[in-house]
Amino acid sequence: MPNQLNYAERWAPSLLEIYMQETLISPFITTNVNWIGAKTFHFTQMSTSGYKSHNRNGGWNRGSYIQTDVPFTVTHDRDVEFLIDKMEVDETNATASMQNVSSVFTRTQAVPEANALFFSKVAQTALKQEGYHSSTALSAWTKANAYSKLKTIIGMGKLRRYKAKGALITYVCSEIMDLLEQSSELQRKIEVTQIAEGGIGIETRVTSIDNVPVMEVIDDEVFYDAFNFDSDDGGFEPANGAHRINVLVASPLTTKFVPKVNSIYYFAPGAHTEGDGYLYQNRSFSDVFTFPNGKNNKIDSVAVDVDTTAYTAPAEAAGEDDGE
Repeated sequence: MPNQLNYAERWAPSLLEIYMQETLISPFITTNVNWIGAKTFHFTQMSTSGYKSHNRNGGWNRGSYIQTDVPFTVTHDRDVEFLIDKMEVDETNATASMQNVSSVFTRTQAVPEANALFFSKVAQTALKQEGYHSSTALSAWTKANAYSKLKTIIGMGKLRRYKAKGALITYVCSEIMDLLEQSSELQRKIEVTQIAEGGIGIETRVTSIDNVPVMEVIDDEVFYDAFNFDSDDGGFEPANGAHRINVLVASPLTTKFVPKVNSIYYFAPGAHTEGDGYLYQNRSFSDVFTFPNGKNNKIDSVAVDVDTTAYTAPAEAAGEDDGE
């Protein structure tokens, strides 16, 4: 009989562990989602009016409240399949087996894409909020001003509320982390360390400003404010016109990366008609949501500073050169 078990259930713990160990965004990953439909969950927003002066002659001031049910729908719907020839499995002592392919795919493709999706979605949200974004040429950042610039970004709008709770995380590109390391303004030690979440840590260069962790994003190809997830070669690439991110700030209290591994299937040779080998299929839902605060239902927990130079895809740039 065809082997059509959904291996997402069987392998979920090991796949999630790869996410938690490898991705920079593990503090934001949540699996505590109450799914209403196939890909939708609900969030209740509420706001209330405040006090009014009391009248001692009697009577109360009637207040008002507004409660809104808001559905959040996962839209990042992805899939891939691999055919592993039967001889490749035999000749490599099963090193090309289904679980190995799944693990390597998750580490080298799924995790970087998760990072890219998270950074771009949070950046786009911040860019829509007045007072929570800026644009600065990377060349304008120096070792003499990097610390001050970061403090300004971390202090944008109402971010101080989340900073006071110890609930902000800041991401910076490698160039800015280098400048911080050379800064005469910053007296804290910068070292390779871990940010722990659920007993599993992220290892990268980390420092702290006003008790806000500042984490280095080494893989700059995932640090843009927009991506094309329909690349001809599969995977993703920065979108034309996208800007590289200098600094990104978010709170795990209000920003969530929601992974939903929908299905992983494995078909043994002879159980499918695609060829003489093992067929691996992986489909995944995921998305990123930033929730409003509980006071006035405004988003005030993310901020971004982007480079002023817009990205141009290499193929398009080459085409422009040919036309000159």
